[in-house]
Amino acid sequence: MVAGLLAGAADIAPGGIALQLLDWLPLVSADSGLTPVERNLLLELRLPRVLLGALVGGLLAVAGAAYQGAFRNPLADPYLLGAAAGAGLTTTAAIVFLKGDGDALVIPVAAFTGAVGGVLLAYALGNVAGRGGGTATLVLAGVAVSSFLTAVQTFVQQIGVDELERIYAWILGDVGGGWERITLVVPYAAVSVGVLLLHGRLLDVLSVGDDEAAGLGLHAARVRLAVLLAASLATAAAVAVSGLIGFVGIVVPHVVRRLAGGSYRIVLPLSLLGGGAFLVLADVLARTVLAPAELPIGVVTAFVGAPFFVAVLRMTRQVGT
Repeated sequence: MVAGLLAGAADIAPGGIALQLLDWLPLVSADSGLTPVERNLLLELRLPRVLLGALVGGLLAVAGAAYQGAFRNPLADPYLLGAAAGAGLTTTAAIVFLKGDGDALVIPVAAFTGAVGGVLLAYALGNVAGRGGGTATLVLAGVAVSSFLTAVQTFVQQIGVDELERIYAWILGDVGGGWERITLVVPYAAVSVGVLLLHGRLLDVLSVGDDEAAGLGLHAARVRLAVLLAASLATAAAVAVSGLIGFVGIVVPHVVRRLAGGSYRIVLPLSLLGGGAFLVLADVLARTVLAPAELPIGVVTAFVGAPFFVAVLRMTRQVGT
């Protein structure tokens, strides 16, 4: 986060940044020596961008860890149950049919609604097809729902060809946008993260298998439903304000498990912190690699995440054999 506040096209003295942040706090007064332009740049652009990046990265990482625990699958990620496809469809529809710049709040609402709707549709389909919502059935239902919603999104894109640049800019992700996006996502983040952290011990029990967990007095289906709903809410909130940023939910939980062990009581909170750090660092790279131009943050996470995904896949196959 310190690197995120220091990085940018305009050079601001680190001491001035520290004093200005102290002065920004209530009941604290400090003379930073920054000009009004530098002060606005710090407080209205860099600080909310860093905070939003940390918030979105933390949500995606803790949701990824929760999905992996609920499905007992190290390759599960926050977009597994149709959240990305649902958000992509509704956001594309909002951009195409609500043209203009007056939809700044409509797009996050559309993305959130689509992400939640995609997950609920996949879960309902999985329950109808599997009569019990087993993990394999839910995954297959998520793949089916994602494929269908992506096809509809492609059709909508063809209707609004003139808006393709805005559509792809959202798909590739962005953590700018100011304090409005932070206030929009904080309530959902607090609820979803709170529920997930409270289920850390139950995920540890669930990791031994449904039958063994039932023998220990745990209602596996009920716990899995609560975890999936909370993780999907966290994913939907992140997608609503940042677009589709991939691989955070796979990379960070695996690194945390390597460093701190496999207990979800530890993995979940450390994934929250590690995800925030990872995405803020990715945003710093996106802003500085081609400065003064800016890379989409989703491109940076894909450069890191795609090779990492292949490595995880190889390790999973070796363990399975």
